[in-house]
Amino acid sequence: MSVITFLDRMAIPTAESGIRGDLHLSPEQFGWVLSAYVLANALFEIPSGAMGDQNGRRIELTRITVWWSGFTTLTGYCRTFAQMVGSRFLFGVGAAGAYPNAAGVISRWFPKQEHARAQGFVWGASRLGGVLAPLLLVPLGAYLGWRMIFWVLGSVGIAWSAVWWLWFRDAPEEMKGITHAELEEIRAGQIARDIHESVPWARLFALPQMWLIVAAYFCYAWGSWFFFGWFTTWLTQGAGFSVGQMGFFTSFPFAMGLIGNLIGGVASERLVERYGRRRAYRWVTGICLTASSGLLLGMSLVKGHVAIVVLATLGFGVMDLMLPSAWAMCMSLGGRFGGTATGIMNTAGNLGGWFCTVFFGYVVRATGDYNLPLRAVAVMVLVAALVFARVDCTKGLVDPEPV
Repeated sequence: MSVITFLDRMAIPTAESGIRGDLHLSPEQFGWVLSAYVLANALFEIPSGAMGDQNGRRIELTRITVWWSGFTTLTGYCRTFAQMVGSRFLFGVGAAGAYPNAAGVISRWFPKQEHARAQGFVWGASRLGGVLAPLLLVPLGAYLGWRMIFWVLGSVGIAWSAVWWLWFRDAPEEMKGITHAELEEIRAGQIARDIHESVPWARLFALPQMWLIVAAYFCYAWGSWFFFGWFTTWLTQGAGFSVGQMGFFTSFPFAMGLIGNLIGGVASERLVERYGRRRAYRWVTGICLTASSGLLLGMSLVKGHVAIVVLATLGFGVMDLMLPSAWAMCMSLGGRFGGTATGIMNTAGNLGGWFCTVFFGYVVRATGDYNLPLRAVAVMVLVAALVFARVDCTKGLVDPEPV
């Protein structure tokens, strides 16, 4: 699922030249096309995460994938700016909650001490989708047209949802082939809860640490959504790469992001064992985002293609190194309601991404400079580092643990 959803997310920026050429879109209009999905995710992330907490992940992830795949397919039929924005908004309505519900699966299927490593694999898989997107979709669009990209991706998502519904079960004990020893390992240190237990909204929103992590993720998302949305256009329009070069080099940051997530998940787990969750997650998020901010700033200043590729690859990879820690931090705050808590956090991230994608387009239209908004993105990532370094994930819905 994580690979497929990122292929679908990256389809629009990857097919940017064909879409803008056929629909005659200006930079700010393309910014609205990119941001429509992000805004819908922001609006529907929390309800979708809560529905998964209440009704189970099997139903919710099936619904999510069928919905988003349908509107991915319809994107290929769009003929106007309004149709494109509407299609991408409805695509985002369906896709909202995919990662909070994936976090809910982790909270039920993995012991608490393994949450960061499991999140690393989920986010690493998403970056594999980012690696595959330009390598697969650029040639597909070149030979069969940009519309075919969305028709193929929609079919893939529908096929996955059928397999998920037939195979997955919410409770580990209901899965075929699970041994007694495996069940005991899954239950070790797990946060148990009833699937239909009501979400304590007032308690969640009353947590000061939840508001800190919401602010931090809002700022961090400016950096991630630059890569998800404007990076391909920045390479061709701002850095002077050809479309062919873009299709190849765009995959580099996402490949490093895959590695960063896998390493980050394991490293976070080791640091938690040695220093405790509060200090470990603070260190990883704060240090990684500070470094990433500097690398993004460097991207906006250098001119050589080799230097740009190196800085972009390291910038996104280091940024992703902290992602398993950020999500494990939020799951710790949410306790038994990790799906809802991560939905709240990711809603803030999507709002940050929406502001970033719209802001970027208007600045480019007003100034003709693609590097000026990138410097603003670097500043926001630095702010995220400072705020993450203040989050205490032991002060959540569960009783504080020794650190």
